Amino acid sequence: MTEKEAPLVAGLLLAAGGGRRLGGRPKALLRHRGRPLVEHAVGVLRAAGCARVHVVLGAQAAAVQEQAELGDCVLVDNPDWADGMGSSLRAGLDSLAGTGARAALVSLVDQPGIGPEAVARVLAAYGDEASLVSAAYDGVRGHPVLFGAAHWAGIAATATGDRGARAYLKAHEDAIGLVECGDVARPYDIDTEADLTHLE
Repeated sequence: MTEKEAPLVAGLLLAAGGGRRLGGRPKALLRHRGRPLVEHAVGVLRAAGCARVHVVLGAQAAAVQEQAELGDCVLVDNPDWADGMGSSLRAGLDSLAGTGARAALVSLVDQPGIGPEAVARVLAAYGDEASLVSAAYDGVRGHPVLFGAAHWAGIAATATGDRGARAYLKAHEDAIGLVECGDVARPYDIDTEADLTHLE
């Protein structure tokens, strides 16, 4: 894919977590509709219109690659995955440098209630590399989030621990375009044993 043909917005799936509150079961490998959750999440990004998808892997990365069909995704290894989501976000944004992508649409592997409709709405809100867009649920900011390339360095500089881009987004709240998705998606996380009831 030449830079001229490269999609302006790349999908960036954070799927490196070790599932600490799930007894150490990586979320990427949880089963949903008969397939690993990471495969489902990639399918959502593709169905929403992301032609290029980068997947950040960490916990049991070899098993994830073995069990999930990730097709022509770019797989990004995050050896520091145990440090939290911030390290995965940094690794993912770093992997997009030089690809021609002007924005990253960031989604999380453990939110199967967010489908292609919500992701497509956020994708459609892309304007240019200064774009900063977030899905909202009844007016409350959630995922996915679209980061124009002009924001990547600032996000990487502040993404630490499990906070991801939270600090950066808080500092740039006035610039964020909110896209209401509460009518088409449910933003629950699969974090604990009790949350497993959301999986099908």
